[in-house]
Amino acid sequence: MVKIEVLVVPECPHADAASALARAALTAAEMVGGAVTVTLVDSENQAAAIGFVGSPSFRVNGVDPFLGRDRSPAIACRMYWTRSGLSGVPDLDDLVRAVVSSTDRQRR
Repeated sequence: MVKIEVLVVPECPHADAASALARAALTAAEMVGGAVTVTLVDSENQAAAIGFVGSPSFRVNGVDPFLGRDRSPAIACRMYWTRSGLSGVPDLDDLVRAVVSSTDRQRR
């Protein structure tokens, strides 16, 4: 079963869009029984402990598929490069690829 965790800071303006995107990615990838959870990150200590690099973040089966090399834990907004420019959430296709890739790794 695929699990997508959406990590957000309090009052993140992209929290609802991120949750909807996660559900849409499960549907598009035909992951029946997949789950989406939302985790509130509200302190620098919590961000450091879990490797949170900005809101919203996505973890597919525990892995952030959008994590770059030079990311430091922070209570901050996170932006994504999309086909139409910078956005508060990644493109659906990119998240679907991450879901499918995670499922492929589980099967090996």
